[in-house]
Amino acid sequence: MSDSSGNGGGDGGSSGSSGASHDTSAVLIGADELAALLASDRGPRVRVLDVRWKLGGPPGLPLYREGHIPGARYVDLDTQLARRGEKTEGRHPVPVIDALQTAARSWGIDDGDTVVVYDDLNNLSSSRAWWLLRSAGVADVRLLDGALKAWLAAGFELETGDPVGDGDGSVTLAYGALPWLDIDAAAEFGQHGVLLDARAPERFRGEVEPIDPRAGHIPGARSAPATGNVDADGRFLSPSELRARFEAVGARQDAPVGVYCGSGVTAAVDAVALTIAGFEPRVFPGSWSAWSNTDRAVATGD
Repeated sequence: MSDSSGNGGGDGGSSGSSGASHDTSAVLIGADELAALLASDRGPRVRVLDVRWKLGGPPGLPLYREGHIPGARYVDLDTQLARRGEKTEGRHPVPVIDALQTAARSWGIDDGDTVVVYDDLNNLSSSRAWWLLRSAGVADVRLLDGALKAWLAAGFELETGDPVGDGDGSVTLAYGALPWLDIDAAAEFGQHGVLLDARAPERFRGEVEPIDPRAGHIPGARSAPATGNVDADGRFLSPSELRARFEAVGARQDAPVGVYCGSGVTAAVDAVALTIAGFEPRVFPGSWSAWSNTDRAVATGD
């Protein structure tokens, strides 16, 4: 199997979960811990990325300028975490690796840095940066658990304006650290694994489709809305709660797990949650926006 942009990917043949308890500190970071790392002159250097983005707006950059975590760099999801492509590639095709590396260097990232990403949408947007940077070989990428409101609730201040500094990072990136699914692999995935759909249930069932040309879901997929991974405060559920949630829709320790969404953004939230739960997810980056622009079969209902 390969990714839809031709950059690396995996074969999806290993088990869906290690079966061991998972250390969430490898994926998530709390506001207090982030503040302590930013104040410390010991350990790996920390780079913070503000990935505020919402489908249909408002634009994230003005919100960033109004107030962001001190030292954070703004990341444009549409232009830096995606690229323009054909309709059959979906609405957010994965960027070519050289473009992503140039962007990451402009954010000041060097090899070995700890990268923390956040948004103001319960990490529904910033998870895309987590997944993409991890896929490109950045080993230590974490989500601010609870997103920006957790930082504010902890009493920490924001800074305004544009970031200072020249953003002269030197990180070297290469896809392949995480396995992906291309459209052919996604079509066959249900034969040997479990394919999850991270969209809202009504879109999965095909009752509504406000964006893409056809309504429904990939045949054999199961509904696992990304919004169900967090609690009322926007913090991810515990590993055991997430494991139970995914097992309830068919995920198993002895089978691979794939995930897609509308355009490859919120699929990353399920990928984060699956990772916390101990699974090894494979994301289909083109997602429904790619699938629905082909003549492939479509399923509706539950």
